[in-house]
Amino acid sequence: MTLTIKKLTGGYTGITVIKDINLKIESGQVVGLIGLNGAGKSTTIKHLLGLLRMQRGEITLNGIDLVQNPAAFKKNVAYIPETPILYPELTLKEHIELVILAYGLDHDSAYEHALHLCKLFRLENKLDWLPINFSKGMKQKVMIVAGFLAQSSLLVIDEPFTGLDPLAVANFIDLVKAASNDGKMVLMTTHVLAEAQEIVDKFAVLNNGTIEKEGNLTEIRKFYGLKDTDSFDRLYKVLNQEHCNAKNS
Repeated sequence: MTLTIKKLTGGYTGITVIKDINLKIESGQVVGLIGLNGAGKSTTIKHLLGLLRMQRGEITLNGIDLVQNPAAFKKNVAYIPETPILYPELTLKEHIELVILAYGLDHDSAYEHALHLCKLFRLENKLDWLPINFSKGMKQKVMIVAGFLAQSSLLVIDEPFTGLDPLAVANFIDLVKAASNDGKMVLMTTHVLAEAQEIVDKFAVLNNGTIEKEGNLTEIRKFYGLKDTDSFDRLYKVLNQEHCNAKNS
């Protein structure tokens, strides 16, 4: 299984935000897409999900072209957004049933898996609750349950640590590791590098709309001149300084 992004250039009407993005994710690989606000992370994700029309480039998943066969492409993708998207009139149980139906999963085994995920995030007693009853953190947990329930080849996760308590973060990390061991591909955007470095195999650093550097944790630290004693979060200070220097030059 492979996700391949070739020379992706895109953005919004009349505005180019990302340019010549090249990225490959192999089976079992967890890739962290990181960068400052405005670097192009969200725009890249929207193009990958088919929410924006690319200006040029190619995106394929397991040989399926996003433009030529969007339905088949999206069938292999699960998305966990930063801001939870739930149907206000559906209970948690009904959201689970909807995911099972949408992805064509075997009902009994998928529902059993969903209950396991709900128990993991302390939602097992809230199956009949409506979204209005959930806190922001609980809504995020529902999205995580739905995302991992789908069992898709590619899992796209946008800022997953937002709103999660420490136990939920630990459980989320375990789920990502399990998905990786199962051969799934994971693309994750995050600003929380301390947790990300536990699970990410390869980082892709977006800067001014292009991928400036790809590599593992050691390679990224070396490229940006981070000392062994520096927190990985210091990377953002380096990127911000680069941004300021570029504006002033």
